[in-house]
Amino acid sequence: MKVIAINGSPHKEGNTYHAFNMVGEELKAAGIDFEILHIGHKTVHGCMGCNKCFVNRDEQCSIKTDSVNECVQKMKEADGILIGSPVYYSGIAGTMKCFLDRAFYVAGANGNLFRHKVGAALVAVRRSGGSATLDSLNHYLTYTEMMVATSSYWNIIHGMSAGQAEDDAEGKQIMQTLGKNMAWMLKMKKAAGETIEAPEKARKVMTNFIR
Repeated sequence: MKVIAINGSPHKEGNTYHAFNMVGEELKAAGIDFEILHIGHKTVHGCMGCNKCFVNRDEQCSIKTDSVNECVQKMKEADGILIGSPVYYSGIAGTMKCFLDRAFYVAGANGNLFRHKVGAALVAVRRSGGSATLDSLNHYLTYTEMMVATSSYWNIIHGMSAGQAEDDAEGKQIMQTLGKNMAWMLKMKKAAGETIEAPEKARKVMTNFIR
């Protein structure tokens, strides 16, 4: 089994990275492969709403000037997906938001590629805005029918300079607990898959507020 982590921080080894490693160490201790994809430092275009991913259904975004399509395939092959971001104005960092909008839209347009994968989100923050950012990240996981792993508190770790998150004792424990719970869910899902049939995928009903 494997978990892919999407690092939405512009800093390769900032506090988001350190939080990922705390989770990752628990996953690896449970025999689960773990890989971090760093996208927060890249130039990632926002979704243009062209809906070509729905028309073509080739698991590709029509924008091919960045690494979104490559990452979608790695996320598709993974058993679990971990997404993380620093806090920008009480929200997701811009590059990460662009990435998530496109990656999850492509996944949805192609039969919900991430459905029933085990997922989790985490946030690194200096002081406040962490809960709002974590909530926004969780929207992607729940909308995609992922099985969301939780911890003993909100998945938020505090620190200012890179590595300072290591001194957040409670935050560190939260990340470690998240890693253990995620590993347990992955193993439980694998074991249950051999005996319990997953619910049938429903055809999505699309409405608006006019009709």
